[in-house]
Amino acid sequence: MCHKSLFLVALLIVSGYAASDEDYEFVCPKDDGEYEDPFQCDKYYVCDEGRVKQKLCPDGLVFNPHSKLVNKCDQIFNVDCKDRKELQKPKPIGACPRRNGFFPHYDPSICNVFFNCIDGRELEMNCVAGLHFNEKTGTCAWPDTAGRENCGSNANKKLLDGFQCPEKFEKMDKTGQIIVHPNYPHPEDCTKFYICLNGVEPRLGVCGEGLVYNEDTQRCDTAENSPGCEDWFSQDGKPEN
Repeated sequence: MCHKSLFLVALLIVSGYAASDEDYEFVCPKDDGEYEDPFQCDKYYVCDEGRVKQKLCPDGLVFNPHSKLVNKCDQIFNVDCKDRKELQKPKPIGACPRRNGFFPHYDPSICNVFFNCIDGRELEMNCVAGLHFNEKTGTCAWPDTAGRENCGSNANKKLLDGFQCPEKFEKMDKTGQIIVHPNYPHPEDCTKFYICLNGVEPRLGVCGEGLVYNEDTQRCDTAENSPGCEDWFSQDGKPEN
């Protein structure tokens, strides 16, 4: 090796140069198999008879080298990426910051609602009473375990029609248990009702076609079973347009 080459090698060592993802060229350790990229957690390599092909997991999923499944792309909370810190550029759509995964509600004050995103299609899900969505595990947990902040900070928020969740009011069911997400009837329209998430965050609910809100059962029901709304769909019961 010439003196110039030795000087360059020494300079790289002194400067702390380390190989980057762009410099990396994967070599199959075995002729067949799937192997993780050392830099990027959602990138992996497929070796087929010694020929290597680079692949990416769907946006939001990462490669799990320990998975026994044929498809080794997994939820990020199931995988310890360690030094594989890099991820592909997000492809957000709707309420999904990435195309796949479990994500908290876009309103940080709503901690009991989260989204399950599958190929960019969002499914809104609710934790059972008293639990919050835990971003680290993708599951519902007790508030002290989930460690979410500012939950319910939108207390006393009003809807456009002026509805506001009652302040410091605990609604009970027929067994005497506190209703965590109580419902309230709309004052003018039997087909509508209000939902107070965690008792403080108001939402407008609408019953399906042919149904009205039944205050006694706290759900949508037929008109004949709903006191005060029995004649809603009769000519006299319909609201004027």
